Amino acid sequence: MLKKISVSDLRTGMYIDKFDGNWLKHPFWKTSFKLQTAKDLNTIKNSEVTHLWIDTSRGDDLKSQAGTITQEETTPEKIKQDLQKDRPQTIPFAEEIQVAQKILDEAKQATIDMFKEARMGNTISITEISPLVDEISESVTRNPAAMICITRMKNKDDYTYLHSVAVCALMIALGKQLNYSGDIHALGMAGLLHDVGKMAIPEDILNKPGKLTDEEFERVKSHPRRGWEMLKENNVADEISLDVCLHHHERVDGHGYPDKLSAKNISLVARMGAVCDVYDAITSDRSYKKGWEPAESLKKMAEWQDGHFDGDVFKAFVKTIGIYPSATLLKLKSGRLGIVTDQSSKTLLKPKIKIFFSCSSNAPIPTKIIDLSHSNESIESIESPETWGFDRQYIMDLLNQT
Repeated sequence: MLKKISVSDLRTGMYIDKFDGNWLKHPFWKTSFKLQTAKDLNTIKNSEVTHLWIDTSRGDDLKSQAGTITQEETTPEKIKQDLQKDRPQTIPFAEEIQVAQKILDEAKQATIDMFKEARMGNTISITEISPLVDEISESVTRNPAAMICITRMKNKDDYTYLHSVAVCALMIALGKQLNYSGDIHALGMAGLLHDVGKMAIPEDILNKPGKLTDEEFERVKSHPRRGWEMLKENNVADEISLDVCLHHHERVDGHGYPDKLSAKNISLVARMGAVCDVYDAITSDRSYKKGWEPAESLKKMAEWQDGHFDGDVFKAFVKTIGIYPSATLLKLKSGRLGIVTDQSSKTLLKPKIKIFFSCSSNAPIPTKIIDLSHSNESIESIESPETWGFDRQYIMDLLNQT
């Protein structure tokens, strides 16, 4: 039987059927599960959720004493121990972004070298790439916003190589959000290798500034299968990388390519790959278009999701990077501009931002970090950095300041 209860009455052992209200306000990608840990209980109680529905046929009822947690288990010290045991300590954004930049530089060169060998028809080696996937994973664990942000700051000439590194980081971050039970390293490797088939496409087609002809577009659409063939021939990839490489352009409505698979026939990892690939592609500068801002890109993807993406995977992806991803420029109702640095632990709608500019005086002001979830400030609009004369280097310098 379903029963609506207050969050204050929630206990471990209860089965959560759904959260009351907007899905963005609750801290989990899934909406129904059995509550088993003090850590998850504390996370819900510290969120904006006030009420939820429990299924008493699948878990404890309000009156049941079985499965309730003890006072000792809910002490701040106990919760702190659980968090430290289950999750590595996070690093401040400004600190991690400098580490992420070094990892990205190494990964970029290693990916260039690997892809060049593939373009020349030589054997693909992942010897140098594999340890970098672990470094990317560790960076994402310390602060996912930093690595995801730094991979987006690429120019059109770097796109082919850094797109693969970006999808690697996004796959790892999304896997952690989904509590993926498989090998996280394999997810990252799949992201890194997903576009290797583009090395079989002539560069003048890949970098063409104008519209592709029908014949050229068909050549580009051949890259998933060509990549799959390359990886099979070289015997360097596991089934996850092969699957993501071949199927990251499939759509849940069956109108994707190359195999026109529909929702139930597309694996979870391929559905993850599709979301990560599209997000980085549309937020990046390309030879034929300027990249969209992150928040605008998420709005577009939300409009497309019914046909393109798995709904649960897309929701988890939004929770991974935030409604206002890092490096998004926001105008506040106070007339100041700020750059998003981190997400708030309470709500995706109120991130942490670095204030740096006064719109009224049209001049820089001393920088200050504000957590909008603990402030009277509110967001007026998303702004384009170009409108205000800020280039990418200026934004990166702001983010790098401690």
